[in-house]
Amino acid sequence: MTTKKITLNSDKRKVIADQFQSFYEDKVKDKLIQAKEQYDLMREKAKVAIEKVVRFHQPQEDVDTIRSMIQKYSSSGGELYHDNCFNIQTPITKVDDEGKEYISQDEVHVRFDMGRNFARAYYRDELKAKGLNPDFHLSIDNDYSKRNPKYYNDESAVNTYLGFSNSSNEDKSITKPVAKWESDFKLWVVGTSYCRSRQFKVDETTLEFFKMYNQSADNVIKEHEQMYSYVEGKMKTLRLGLKSYRHFDQAKALADKVGVVLNETMMNESSSLALSIYSPDNLASLLEDKEVLTREQKIAIARQQMAENSLN
Repeated sequence: MTTKKITLNSDKRKVIADQFQSFYEDKVKDKLIQAKEQYDLMREKAKVAIEKVVRFHQPQEDVDTIRSMIQKYSSSGGELYHDNCFNIQTPITKVDDEGKEYISQDEVHVRFDMGRNFARAYYRDELKAKGLNPDFHLSIDNDYSKRNPKYYNDESAVNTYLGFSNSSNEDKSITKPVAKWESDFKLWVVGTSYCRSRQFKVDETTLEFFKMYNQSADNVIKEHEQMYSYVEGKMKTLRLGLKSYRHFDQAKALADKVGVVLNETMMNESSSLALSIYSPDNLASLLEDKEVLTREQKIAIARQQMAENSLN
């Protein structure tokens, strides 16, 4: 008896491609994880260091005095701002084009909030688990002419989840990453909300430490970019090959040679997804009055339930 070959279609090719993508991401994701861990360590040290710097120049008793003056005289009593952005500087000697020495300032802008590129890198796994695309900005390779409706949809969904975009009808009990980072660390400083109006002088060693702190954040972004570049390079070649494959056994032979786990059960997964998504429990969940799930989120729910069922 001959076994009927599984014919590939677009859905099955996507299942196969997803397996290969996970395989290649697993090979290099440790570098991004390590960069995040290093940043976390540097961040805790930087909190202590910047508080020491700020309180040296602006003692707590001065802050308390201005606060009491504000309570007594309102805005005429002075200005305080709860800040997570700080500018530090140290004088350095430079030489001009004529060989004359002059004193300049070596400056570092220290921030404890979260930029968009950093956020997409830091929360990449979490975003992907929610069916969102944290790599959308990398896919155009700085060619903004490649921005299409999908790019803008991905951008909107990611920004909404992270908290860069918010709407009035959202569940306010959920603290989004942006709000979490905004409230994680702030210091009361003398002055207005304009960060660059405050320049805190430090020694060269302290300045170099904060340069290292900023670099640790940049490294998270860099490892995200390098991970995407490596994986996407592999996937471009793979997609071309998959287009020429008509049957599953061809993809299976390739997977075995590369070391990717691939079996026929995965090919049947797409037909089982609908049954799993619309099981009584999941269907009841989907019918609740809450945010509409994306197709990717529905698939993630289905896969989770299928995995749980396989263990029972």
